[in-house]
Amino acid sequence: MLNDIVDVLADPVDLTPLRGEDDFARLVSESGHSYDVAKQGYVTLASGKGLNHEGDSLEMINSRETFLSNGHFAPFVEAVSDRVADAVERTSGDRDPVILEAGAGTGYYLAHTLDLIEGSRGVGLDISVPAAKHLAKAHPRLGAVVADAWEQLPVRTGSVDVVTVVFAPRNPKEFARVLVDDGEAVILVADQGHLDELRDPLGILGVEGGKVERLVDQASQWLTPVCDPELISFPMQLGREAIAAQVGMSPSARHLDPEVLRQRLDALPDQMRVTARAQLIRMRKAGQ
Repeated sequence: MLNDIVDVLADPVDLTPLRGEDDFARLVSESGHSYDVAKQGYVTLASGKGLNHEGDSLEMINSRETFLSNGHFAPFVEAVSDRVADAVERTSGDRDPVILEAGAGTGYYLAHTLDLIEGSRGVGLDISVPAAKHLAKAHPRLGAVVADAWEQLPVRTGSVDVVTVVFAPRNPKEFARVLVDDGEAVILVADQGHLDELRDPLGILGVEGGKVERLVDQASQWLTPVCDPELISFPMQLGREAIAAQVGMSPSARHLDPEVLRQRLDALPDQMRVTARAQLIRMRKAGQ
């Protein structure tokens, strides 16, 4: 809930602290800006120019919920949560740790992490309003925020123990700003070979090479790796509906004609062995 994490949030205009007013019907900053809390429990924190993107559609979010809730990516979820728990042991001391997920989607990963780490609090940030509606009910200690991860994050400086990013946009400059001095960013990036068995029959987008190297290079001014990237790879047995949900939650959903996709899905076998493959990267503030 937002009242659990309001002490971490900041005015998107000037980063002044926010507080709840009118029984948390709105958040108000010290500089006088006011942000209404939606009846579903999330808040939109955007500067005067508003949001530049809409994010994932309702259909994409529903597909993500369907796919993830069936446990197909369970090894990814467990790996991210375990690495966050390891990082929190070093950073939080006696404090209740704060975990921010950028591009949190339905909150599936963040909720699992909050269950694992006793007393932890979560900030789920996504630009998609349909995603925020899911986030707001994903976990009792999770606060849902609609905001653009590419912009200045509406989060207080030095208030977050761990930032997580799972197959979502990254903003290393802002991640470094919001992290405590010994905090970490835990980032999961799709690797070459991810879902390769579906590329040709469905005509979906592939994973380009060198993603991890580019990420590390682009972040180097603000974040530096803690250790070597960790490869996580495992097979999945997927039926047509699971494959449809996987494609529906991905960027390919925006590039394929729905009728063409349905025809290609119908031509698949009843079950397929599909490889999930990603690299997990842990990073700290540069110079520490």
